[in-house]
Amino acid sequence: MQPPLLKRLWQFVREPLDGWMMLFLGLLFVLSMLVLYSASNQSFEKIDNKLVYTLLGLVVMWGAARMRPQSIMNFAPPIYAVGVLLLLAVHFKGVTVNGSTRWLELGITRIQPSEIMKIALPMMVAWFFQRFELSLRWWHYLVAVVLIVIPGWLVLKQPDLGTATLIMGAGFFVLYFAGLSWKVLIGGAVAFAASLPVVWNLMHDYQRKRVLTLIDPMEDPLGAGYHIIQSMIAIGSGGPFGKGWLNGTQTHLDYIPERTTDFIFAVYSEEFGLVGNLILVALYLLIVSRGLMISARAQTLYGRLMGGAITMSFFVYAFVNMGMVAGILPVVGVPLPLVSYGGTATLTLMLGLGMLMSIGNMRR
Repeated sequence: MQPPLLKRLWQFVREPLDGWMMLFLGLLFVLSMLVLYSASNQSFEKIDNKLVYTLLGLVVMWGAARMRPQSIMNFAPPIYAVGVLLLLAVHFKGVTVNGSTRWLELGITRIQPSEIMKIALPMMVAWFFQRFELSLRWWHYLVAVVLIVIPGWLVLKQPDLGTATLIMGAGFFVLYFAGLSWKVLIGGAVAFAASLPVVWNLMHDYQRKRVLTLIDPMEDPLGAGYHIIQSMIAIGSGGPFGKGWLNGTQTHLDYIPERTTDFIFAVYSEEFGLVGNLILVALYLLIVSRGLMISARAQTLYGRLMGGAITMSFFVYAFVNMGMVAGILPVVGVPLPLVSYGGTATLTLMLGLGMLMSIGNMRR
C-alpha cells in the first residue's frame, strides 16, 4: 500500500536536503530576520524582499541538491568561460557606481559577474584536478594558479579588492585540499610578505586609506574611520547580554552606516551582546563543521575539493565580515553570510550549499 500523497510529496521535497544543515540554516534565518527587522527601522519592505530571495534561494539549493555532482561538474568549464567573458564585458561596458565598475546592464536587470565567479572558479579548479587525478604533476598546480589569477585580476581591476580576495581564496582552498605541499604554501606566504611594498604601491588610494584607517581610525573620525568607530562603539555597548531587541541606540539613532548590509553584525552585537554573538558564531561553526564532514566523506576527488572550497569560503565570508566590523580587518564590501540584506549574495551562497548537499547525497 502506497503512503498518502502528502507524505510522498514531503519525502520528495526533503530527500535531497541534509537535515542537520537545514536545522542550522533555519536557526540562522530566524536570527537574520530579527536583526534585519531592527536594522531597517522595522521596515517590512526589506523583510519581504529578504523572504522572497530566501525562498528563491531554497528553490535553487533544492535543485542543486537533487543533481548528481558529476552532472554539476560538467558545467564547470562553460560557466567559468562565461564568467570570464562577463568580467571582460564589465571592463569595457560596465556600469560605474561610486567609482567602481562592477555591474553589467542587461536591460531588464543589472548583474554583478564577480558573484558568478565565487562558484564558477572553485568548480573549474576542482574539475581540472578531477580530470588529471591519476597523473597530477607540479605543473598542474601552476595551471590551476593561472585559472585562479585570471578572474581575480579582472575583479581587482574593477576595483573590488574584497571580492577578488574571496574569489581567489576559494580557488586556493581547492589547491590546498588537492594536496599542495606545505613547503609551497609557506614559500608563497614568505614571497607575498616580501612583495608587500610593491603591493602597497599598486593599491588604489582608497585601499591604502582603508589599511591606514584600520591602524588608527581616530585619524579621520568623521571620514574614513567613521564606519569602524561607530561599529566598535555599538559592539562594546552591547555588553554581555545586549540592550535588547529593537533597543539599540547606535542603530536607531542612525550612527551605524550600511546597517542592513555590511555592518549588520554591529546591530546584532549591540542588541544581543556577547551571548548573542556566541550563539551566532556557534551556528556558523556548526554549518562549517557539517560541511567539512560532508566533504571528508565525498566519494570523488571533485566532491572533496568542491565541498571543502564551498565550506571554507563560507567560513571566510563570516570571519572577514565580523573582523571588519570589529575593527581587526580593513573595511571591505563583504556581507555577513545569510544574515545581511542582499539578494545576489543569498542566491550564490544557497547555490553553493545545495551543491554541498549534492555531494553528501552521493553517499546514500
